[in-house]
Amino acid sequence: MGETYVEVKLRANEKEVVKKLLVDTGSIFSWIRTETLQKLEVKPTDKLRFETIEGRRVIREISMLEVECLGRRAPTVIVFAKGRDSEVLGLHALEGLALEVDPVRGKVRKVRAIRAFKGIREAV
Repeated sequence: MGETYVEVKLRANEKEVVKKLLVDTGSIFSWIRTETLQKLEVKPTDKLRFETIEGRRVIREISMLEVECLGRRAPTVIVFAKGRDSEVLGLHALEGLALEVDPVRGKVRKVRAIRAFKGIREAV
């Protein structure tokens, strides 16, 4: 299986940047270069500890911004990527946009229906 890339628009503070990102369903959040986030005037709101795919443990700042892909928009959590960090579109953004990866075609597509939780009914 190959890698899947998708073009997204990132919006914050009435500014917009278009990026081509690797889709990474193994990453909960999206990672965007700190320099790009500074252009959008995005300010960090918190710091979290992460373990990278290489096994490195890092602390990175996080925040929120709006992402658009395939005509859909949604707010999402982003990580301030730096150094050897890759830029990726993570699972939180994909699910917020109601998108999924088609691994056969190597493309991102709109989901046909959003999965809803089916609650357990109590026995009467």
